[in-house]
Amino acid sequence: MKFLEALAQQFAGKPIDWDELEHALIRTDIGVALTTRIIAQLQEREAWSLLGIQDVIKVAREEIAKILPKEAKPIQPLSGKPNVILIVGVNGTGKTTSVAKLAQMLKQDRHTILLAAADTFRAAAIEQLSVWADRLGVEMVQGQYGADPAALCYDAYQKAANEKIDFLICDTAGRLHTKANLMAELQKVKRTLSKNDPTAPHEILLVVDATTGGNALSQAREFHQALGLTGLIVTKLDGSGKGGIVVAIQDELKIPTRFIGTGEKIDNFAPFDAREFVAEML
Repeated sequence: MKFLEALAQQFAGKPIDWDELEHALIRTDIGVALTTRIIAQLQEREAWSLLGIQDVIKVAREEIAKILPKEAKPIQPLSGKPNVILIVGVNGTGKTTSVAKLAQMLKQDRHTILLAAADTFRAAAIEQLSVWADRLGVEMVQGQYGADPAALCYDAYQKAANEKIDFLICDTAGRLHTKANLMAELQKVKRTLSKNDPTAPHEILLVVDATTGGNALSQAREFHQALGLTGLIVTKLDGSGKGGIVVAIQDELKIPTRFIGTGEKIDNFAPFDAREFVAEML
């Protein structure tokens, strides 16, 4: 997560080359817009020619702190109906594992959870989620491979509502954000859930892999345009050096990071804390 550390090493003990600094900041994945603002802030200072790398780090921290939300919005149960969480993302980001980690966290807070195995296309996807459901001791709704994921989510909502379950978490199939027909299928899932409750799904969380850098920003753009995301789950933040993508997505799209995954274990998962994130960048 210490994605400014490389800057300190690269520029320590030598004058700052502005072009080199610009390229270095962009490589941390914080985005072009924020990089431009940081450099402008530095160049506005008197005696900027005497600035050192610690001045750069200080300004970067200040600008990042302005962007990230001061308080993370918690996920709370709703009165009289299930809180529906739709989990989306491309293949390989750790989506199904993130579903399990989120379910574990909510269960530890003494909430009841129902999982919907709405990934009806990937080989062994239903079995993978079923293994997690058994380990966690939570119920799961599943269908046959090739079944309509929207219909499955509809039925899962009915079950969650009838049994007064606090949270329904729908694990959808991974899909390329550039494929219009696959994105349209997710929109159908969203519409179908809203037939049960006009405000559902209450959360639409995109799982992104921090190590993919700028590609995660492209994914966020497309999924947000299609669905209206309420937040991110960012995986592989443990030692990736790529935490800047959290900042870039918040800066451009105003989509907050809600949870972070920092390892393979079930409890390597936590609500995003902006102050902790900034403090650990260097």
